[in-house]
This record gives sequence, C-alpha cells and structure tokens, in this order.
Amino acid sequence: MSELELETPHGPARAHVHPVDEPRAALVLGHGAGGGVTAADLVAATRAARSVDVSVVLIEQPYRVAGRRSPAPAHQLDTAWTAAVEQLLGGELRGLPLIAGGRSSGARVACRTAAATGAAGLLCLAFPLHPPGRPESSRQSELDAVAVPVLVVQGASDPFGMPAGGPGREIVAVPGNHALKGDLAAVEEAVRAWLAGQLDRNSSPS
Repeated sequence: MSELELETPHGPARAHVHPVDEPRAALVLGHGAGGGVTAADLVAATRAARSVDVSVVLIEQPYRVAGRRSPAPAHQLDTAWTAAVEQLLGGELRGLPLIAGGRSSGARVACRTAAATGAAGLLCLAFPLHPPGRPESSRQSELDAVAVPVLVVQGASDPFGMPAGGPGREIVAVPGNHALKGDLAAVEEAVRAWLAGQLDRNSSPS
C-alpha cells in the first residue's frame, strides 16, 4: 500500500493505493461523512476487489486530511472527488476501467459524479437513503440518475432505509445496521461476486 497527495480546488486529498499485479479494473472508494478509510466495510470491499484482480484506491476528502470531522458541503465534496479521480486516471490508474463508490456519504458523492468521472459501475456501501426517521426526505433520485450498473450493499436494519432496486441496480441486504459490521463476510462476498460479474461481462465479446 502507498499514499499519494492529490490536489483539489478545496485542498489536498489523500489516496491510499492498494494495487494488484495485473489489474483488470480499478475501484476507487470514498469514506463516510464522519469516518475514514479504515471503516470495516471499506476494508472488506478492498479485500474482495483485490481477490478478483481489481486495484483499489481509498480517497480521503480534503476536510479529513485537514483534520476536520464535519464534512464539507456537497458541492465541495463532489468537486474534490472528481479532481482526485481525474488525477488517478491520468496516473496510477491510467488505462483501467473505473468502478467508483464509497460508504454512506461517499456513495452519494460517487452517484452524483458518476457521469463526470466516467465510471463504468458504482459500488454503494450503506447508501443513506434518508435521514433516520424521515423517509419523506428520500435520496432515491441520486441512485435513479446513475446510468451504469450499481451494487448497493445495505444493512437489513439500517435506520437510513433500504434503497429500491431497478434496471442495472442490484440491492444486497446483509445482517446489521448502517455500520455494516454485522456480517463482514457477507459484505465481502457480495462485492466480490458483483465485481467478478462486471469484469466477465465487460470482457465478453460483444
């Protein structure tokens, strides 16, 4: 594993690079609003991806690099994320198909910027469908706007709700809540199976 500093319009982001020897694709993941890149589900997803020859980069947003716990506004998160991903695709991840994603807030950022980053797929861990107890404030539209294949791995008892499936969007419910710590093996297997399917589909003759 190596670390890189990536310049963004809102200060430096930090990339934690977990490469494989002969990568078939790259998975770039963002963290939750108050957490970091060592969250258990991000670690499980990293293991799953590397087991199917996908290099992984975990990106720390500039506010975290600066030592703040309160997240930046959404437009700043999106701009910083897009800038960081562009630098990676021009350098360490050059020539690799991009699968973007993240946990919670990071998943929302990846959805909102999917077109801008050119992602071929999205991995959403613990997508926060609505604030706890406020189902009327749904963010389903952020998922619905994504035009590429999506996997959502959601805790069955997540107080942030359960997103709806749809064309090209697979929802896998696993034991546990928003932290996705209840069954990390199930998280890892869901990610591995979906990534393997995406790689096989993309490598098949058209």
